[in-house]
Amino acid sequence: MSNYQDPQQAGPSYRMPQVPTGNQEPRAPQYFPQVPQGQKPVKVKKPLFKRWWFWALVIVALIIIVSAINGGGDDAPTTSASQEQSDAASTSDDGAGDPAEEAAPVAEEPADDAPAEEAPVEEQAPAEEPEPEAPAEHSSALNQADTYANTMHMSKAGVFDQLTSEYGGQFSEDAAQYAVDNVDADWNENALESAKTYQDDMSMSPDAIHDQLTSEYGGQFTQEEADYAIENLNS
Repeated sequence: MSNYQDPQQAGPSYRMPQVPTGNQEPRAPQYFPQVPQGQKPVKVKKPLFKRWWFWALVIVALIIIVSAINGGGDDAPTTSASQEQSDAASTSDDGAGDPAEEAAPVAEEPADDAPAEEAPVEEQAPAEEPEPEAPAEHSSALNQADTYANTMHMSKAGVFDQLTSEYGGQFSEDAAQYAVDNVDADWNENALESAKTYQDDMSMSPDAIHDQLTSEYGGQFTQEEADYAIENLNS
């Protein structure tokens, strides 16, 4: 059987097989598309992800997004700081007229050459001199005067006479005066106690009691002390 084919019947893409010469092996027939006459060859378009300008746009878009994210984070503290400055300015304007918030004036430091002011020296009060101790005679007269005044309810003049009497204490007038001036006694109450004794034991009248209290031979009380005793006799 013969392998020959008519080229016109085989179609436009068929080529005649080459007859081997010598030791060459026969090659398989090759088919090449032929473009019809009057038409341009159609170019096959590449996909978008294989285009260089597509990846350039993607990279630019990513850069813009990252910059927007970082820029938004930086703007927030700036806005907050500006808001704080605005609030501080408004606060200072509102409190400018308040005298309590005004800064206290700074005291000027004295110059080094200025002499330091000397602190005033306080004058010390003179120490009180201790009172000299009373002589033994004065102390003894005071002890007896306390007995006469607060136990026997005698008057001041009666105590003085009793201390200086030769039948009594026989103290000097200085010791007796010291005793009656320093004894703790209520002469009005002594006159009242003496008046009660005259009234209860001797049944004397108020007038007689008054005379007895003021007599130089009796109680030797003063007129004021005797009046006090009569006024309070029946109280």
